[in-house]
Amino acid sequence: MTPFAIGGMQLNVSGMRDNLPYIQAKLDYFMYLFPWVQMVVFSELAAYGPNPAKAEPLPGPAERKFQEMAAKHRIWVISGSLVEQVEDKRYNTLSVIDPSGIVINRYRKMFPFLPYEEGVECGSSFVVFDVPDVGRFGVSICYDMWFPETTRTLVSMGAEVILHPTLTTTIDRDVELSIARANAATNQCFMVDINGAGDGGNGRSIICGPAGDVLHQFGASEELVPMEIDLDRVRRYREVGLRGLGQPLKSFRDSTVEFPVYGPGGKEVSYLQSLGPLAKQSRGSRAGLDERAGLDEEAVNV
Repeated sequence: MTPFAIGGMQLNVSGMRDNLPYIQAKLDYFMYLFPWVQMVVFSELAAYGPNPAKAEPLPGPAERKFQEMAAKHRIWVISGSLVEQVEDKRYNTLSVIDPSGIVINRYRKMFPFLPYEEGVECGSSFVVFDVPDVGRFGVSICYDMWFPETTRTLVSMGAEVILHPTLTTTIDRDVELSIARANAATNQCFMVDINGAGDGGNGRSIICGPAGDVLHQFGASEELVPMEIDLDRVRRYREVGLRGLGQPLKSFRDSTVEFPVYGPGGKEVSYLQSLGPLAKQSRGSRAGLDERAGLDEEAVNV
């Protein structure tokens, strides 16, 4: 058995304020209750929300606060992310902080939630890191999960646990729960998907095991959950198959199939190009109707 204790911090955070004092107080209380926890994962953009006015260069003051939290409690901290300012560009970036308070890596979200997450650039580097004597962890953020290539790449780099901060306030959260379970099962890994509550998300965080099993699904309100996982489950399932059945990573490794869409020019195929621009929808139907439909000029001018 290789046990490791992770705390899911589904906090009531907002884009209208500095959440860091509240986050720090909640973490202090959580660690008082559960001092055996070794890592905590906060939700996406937990510090300030998706507020471009609060963008900071890294290293910066918000990251230093998370470093202080990690060092105080001697735990790993996944900061959730903040808006990073790099000259005239912005990224959605999380920090991986070790128990001594050192930032060992940063990850920039590869798939901003466009067209809604406007003005945020795409990251380009995958991040995995090792917890000594435990195993290898990978990180992704929110909409990244909708692209199975991101999780498969992290797993191909050896990740056994995917840490996945999320900020979802919308009605597609139920779909994301299915995606989290599917990613866990098809990659035989743990999936720790932590959403915010209140303005910072509609909750329903989920922790999945390597068979796609739900270890815990949070409610809609604030919830702080300690969860001990056993990384030997990942190793056993990857050795003998999910419940003694499918071994998808070995099949993927051994397959001779080539996927044309990933080859040079693969994204230029006519069907993908026929889908139109990546833009918010406008009012009205595809028949061209808008809010003035059915009204004649005289009625409009009344």
